[in-house]
Amino acid sequence: MSEGSQFIVVLITCGSEEEASKIGRSLVEDRLAACVNIVSPIRSIYRWKGKVCDEKEWLLLIKTQKQRFEALEKKVKSLHSYSVPEIVALPILQGSSTYLEWLTEMTR
Repeated sequence: MSEGSQFIVVLITCGSEEEASKIGRSLVEDRLAACVNIVSPIRSIYRWKGKVCDEKEWLLLIKTQKQRFEALEKKVKSLHSYSVPEIVALPILQGSSTYLEWLTEMTR
């Protein structure tokens, strides 16, 4: 295994499968992500504009390099229907060296 502190997993929720697919494909095509998994549907409970909401959403699990986050965030905001989309990054602390090499190559 290799240390992967330069690598991140970004979590983004979307309101529809079509939106999730559009964002995921765009990120991979633009080399802002090596891979995007779409987990669906998920149930999200959150507070918005003073009320508690309980909605079905689609979760994107995005693997990329930390240095690509700013461009990725900008791209997602340009495509996303939410005024405040969830865009959070978690570090990849370790990973298979061959996978992390592939991830690096796909996001150059």
